[in-house]
Amino acid sequence: MKVALIGVGQAGGKLAEALARHDLARDSVTGALAVNSARTDLQSLQIDTLLVGQNRVKGHGVGGDNELGAEVMQADSQEVMGALDGRITSTAEAIVLVAGLGGGTGSGGAPVLAHELKRVYDIPVYVLGILPGRDEGSLYQKNAGRSLKTLAREADSTILIDNDAWRSSGESMTEGYAEINANIAQRIGLLFAAGESRDGVAENVVDTSEIINTLRGSRLAAVGYASAAASEDANENLNAITSVTRNALLTGTSLPDATDAEAALLIVAGRPDRISRKGVEAARSWLEDELDSMQVRGGDVPLQSDRLAALVLLGGVERSPRVQAFMERARAASEEIEHEDATESLVSDELDGLF
Repeated sequence: MKVALIGVGQAGGKLAEALARHDLARDSVTGALAVNSARTDLQSLQIDTLLVGQNRVKGHGVGGDNELGAEVMQADSQEVMGALDGRITSTAEAIVLVAGLGGGTGSGGAPVLAHELKRVYDIPVYVLGILPGRDEGSLYQKNAGRSLKTLAREADSTILIDNDAWRSSGESMTEGYAEINANIAQRIGLLFAAGESRDGVAENVVDTSEIINTLRGSRLAAVGYASAAASEDANENLNAITSVTRNALLTGTSLPDATDAEAALLIVAGRPDRISRKGVEAARSWLEDELDSMQVRGGDVPLQSDRLAALVLLGGVERSPRVQAFMERARAASEEIEHEDATESLVSDELDGLF
């Protein structure tokens, strides 16, 4: 899947850089741009950058104010769209906005850009959105709740990454974020490699249309991932493929406990001669039963590795307990900060969207 990456805000810029660097297919990322209102956050990045909001915040950022983040992005939206010329090429099959949903520029600016991009381009606009951890403060929770509600309306789908999913206890915030970025790049890099891999010929090719169809109509999505050592004999890997698929869904998702989805896509990666086709079909059938859905697609991606990996893309995880718990935190944070009503529902009008 060929994608154009746009990192918005500090976390979004760093993750977009990691994704561009971790391009497994070596040509699935057609271009990458980091957009931020804070000059210092852009200086260390190794991808192209653009500073916005100079007239309002003078390169100092928006200080966690996502309403201001939305305003400066709206004011400079034409400059951003101009900078994207040549990066969103005719070969791009989707645009992926990458943003931390708790900060100011990312949570405020990503919905604005999603709106503008969908107005101009006729390819899907997805968001890779990072949810703040439980210990990241009320402002981050409220920002993410408002941003997520707005993105549910403006983007084609938002793939959620929960900061609490991979950060180990005892890690510093910096160490935790570095590990999260590495984990996301590994998983999403495999998703982007579908249909683009140069490491061999897949027997059951996963192409871009299957990704798009899995995400079609879903406001929120998640990814699960697991891997295990592979035997040299494909027949001996039948049970291994089913096992890593179970682990990917039950213990390895970017949104823990997101096992209730409307559609799913299973991607099995490894050396082509080590992938058991019966194993892929058995794992896909298990997913159908586990999710109680007939919209489960599956296939393989050639990858020169001594391990087998399973990636599960889940479309339509709005009913996930983790999502509901997060929206409840956002509601509580909104009441704490502004003493106003909010709700756990994405469709309720009580928790204000950004615009």
